[in-house]
Amino acid sequence: MAFSDVLESLGGVGYFQLLHTILLLIPVSLLSCHNLLQNFTGAEPEHHCKLPASSSVDNQDQTQLIKLFIPLDQNQKPLRCVQYQQVKEFLSTTKQQERMNTEYCKGWTYDQSVFSSTIVTEWNLVCHQSSWKQVARSIYMTGVLLGALVFGSLSDKLGRMEILTWSYLQMGIAGSCAAFLPTFDAYCAFRFLCGVASSAISVNSISLILEWMPKRGRTLAGNFFGFSYSLGQIVLAAVAYKIRDWRWLQFAVSAPFCIFFIYSWWLPESARWLILRGDPHKALKNLQKAACVNGKRKEGEKLTAQALCLEMQKDILLIRCSHSLFDLVRTPAMRRMSLCLILVWFSSNFAYYGVSMDLQKFGISIFLAQALFGGVEMMAKLLMMSIMTFVGRRVIQFVSLVLAGIMVIAYGFTPQDMQLLCTVLAVTGKAFLACSITCMYLYTGELYPTEIRQTGLGFSATHARLGSAVASVLHLTGDFSSTLLPMIFGVAPIIAGFLSCLLLETKDSSLPDTISEVEDRFKESSPCMSEESENEAWTQNGHLKEVP
Repeated sequence: MAFSDVLESLGGVGYFQLLHTILLLIPVSLLSCHNLLQNFTGAEPEHHCKLPASSSVDNQDQTQLIKLFIPLDQNQKPLRCVQYQQVKEFLSTTKQQERMNTEYCKGWTYDQSVFSSTIVTEWNLVCHQSSWKQVARSIYMTGVLLGALVFGSLSDKLGRMEILTWSYLQMGIAGSCAAFLPTFDAYCAFRFLCGVASSAISVNSISLILEWMPKRGRTLAGNFFGFSYSLGQIVLAAVAYKIRDWRWLQFAVSAPFCIFFIYSWWLPESARWLILRGDPHKALKNLQKAACVNGKRKEGEKLTAQALCLEMQKDILLIRCSHSLFDLVRTPAMRRMSLCLILVWFSSNFAYYGVSMDLQKFGISIFLAQALFGGVEMMAKLLMMSIMTFVGRRVIQFVSLVLAGIMVIAYGFTPQDMQLLCTVLAVTGKAFLACSITCMYLYTGELYPTEIRQTGLGFSATHARLGSAVASVLHLTGDFSSTLLPMIFGVAPIIAGFLSCLLLETKDSSLPDTISEVEDRFKESSPCMSEESENEAWTQNGHLKEVP
C-alpha cells in the first residue's frame, strides 16, 4: 500500500485536507501583495521643482508662477528635473520671457491626488535618483532568490513546518519594521528579509499541500495555490486604494503574518516526510489527527508505526543516504529534468514580473490595472483548473508558455498610443504566464521525489527568483530599451515552452519518494535509454550496484 493509499483510507480529500489547504493558502495570497507592493509604495506621482517659499500664491496664480520659475516641455508641462537659475520680474504681457539658464531642482513638489506618500516622495527618488526605486525592487527580489536557495534544502533537513513557522514570523516582523524605518537603506535591508521569507513560505506551502493530499486531489489543490496568488493581487488593489500612505500600506500587508505565525503551531508536519526521516511515531500521531478530523477515527487507530515503516522500508533505507544539490543533476533523468525546469522557471517568472512591474505605463488607473491583472488571472486559472483535470501538465505548460510569449511580443510591436490594445495584450500575456507558473508549482512538486522535493523546489524557485531579479534590473535601462524589453520578455517563455516537452507527464501518477523511482519512470518512457545510463542511475543515486 502506497502512502497515497494510506491517505485515501483515512478519508481521502476530507475536512482535514480542506482546512489544512485553506490555512496554508491564506498567507500565500498575501505573498503577491508583497511581491507587487512596490507598484503602489514606489509609485512616482507627477512632480516639478519646488517653488521658493516666498513665492506662495493663491491656486489660481499657480500655473503662471510655475511658468515663471520652471521651463516647460513641448507639451507645455513643467519639466520635472530643472528650474531657472534666476527669475526676472514679469515684463509686459506682450513680451515673452527671455530664455534663461537652468539648474537642477533643489527640491520637488509632488501631486498628492492619488497617493499621499510613497517611497519616491519620501526620499526624492526622481530624476537622477530614479534608478534607486528599481534598485529597491531588485534588492527585494534578491532576497527572494536567496530564500529559495537556502530554505529549500533546509526544509528537507529540518522539516517543512519548522521553516514555514519561522518564515511567517520573519515576514511579519521585517515587513512591519520596514513600514516605519527612517532611512532608505534600512528600508531596503528589511525588504530584503521579507523577500527571503516570501520564498520560503511559497515553496514550503506547496510541498505541505501536496504531501497531505491524495493523488486525486493534487490537481485541484495545486491550482488553488495559484488561484490564491491571483486573489491576493485583487486584495492588494483594494487595500492600496483604501490606504494611500506607503507606510501604513506596508504595515497592512505585513502584520497579518504574525497571526499566521500563531496558528501555524497547530498545523501538522508532513507525515510522509516524517516517515522518510525516521520518525514514524510522530507521523502516526499526525495521521491519526487527520483521520479524526475526517471522521475516520477507527481507521486511524488501526494504523501502527511498524506498518508504516514496513510499507516504506525501501524508501527509508535509500533516503538515509546524504543528499545535496548535486543529486539534482547527478543521474541522467534527474539531470535532464532539473535543467529543463531551471529554464522553465526562469523564463516564466522573468516574463511575468517584466510585464507586472510598472502598472503606471498602461495609461489607466493603477488600482484598476492591478485589479484587472488579478481578475483576468483568476478566470484563466479557473479555466486551466478544469482543463488540467483532463489534459496533462506537460500540455498545459507548453501551451501557456508559448501563447504568453506570443502575446507579449505582440504587445511590443503595438504602438504605445493604442493604450487599450496594449493593455489587453499585456493582461492576456500575463494571465497565460500566471497559468504557467501555477502549473509549474504543481508539476515540479510531482516530478521531484519526496527525499529531495524541497531541495528541488527551492533550486527551481531560485532560478525563478533570478528571473524576476533580472527583469527588475532590465527595467533600470528605462526608456533606452523600452521597445526592446517586450521582445526579450516574449521570446524567453516561447523557448521554455518547447523545452517543457522534454519532461515526463505526471497526471494520475503517484508522487515519487526516491530518486530511483524517478530514474525508473524515465527509463520506462524512454526505451532507448542505454544500459550504461541505467547502471549510472543506480550507482550514483543509491550508491548501490546490481549483483551480477
